[in-house]
Amino acid sequence: MQDPLLSRDSSASGVPPQPEYWFPAKRYGWGWGFPRTWQGWLVIALYVALIAAGAGVMSPSQQPGLYAACLVGLTVVLIGVCWAKGEPPRWRWDERDASKSSERR
Repeated sequence: MQDPLLSRDSSASGVPPQPEYWFPAKRYGWGWGFPRTWQGWLVIALYVALIAAGAGVMSPSQQPGLYAACLVGLTVVLIGVCWAKGEPPRWRWDERDASKSSERR
């Protein structure tokens, strides 16, 4: 059984398959950019919908602590999904950063 995260295009050429990341790494800075796949967009849509639902269920003006805890919890889950399904994060300055890091190795 083939791993669903691996792309199928490179297997025919004899090159080891590369994982298909839902969230690519940012070009500058640390973290992830906009989603690359429909699964990534679905995760973002669910995140936004759950934040809106939380605002509808609990009034942020009347229960700011509970709403803030809800936001923190949802954000931790989002970061966990990005970490598990995204490109490994590292600090990136620019395109020259890649050549500098390869020279050090």
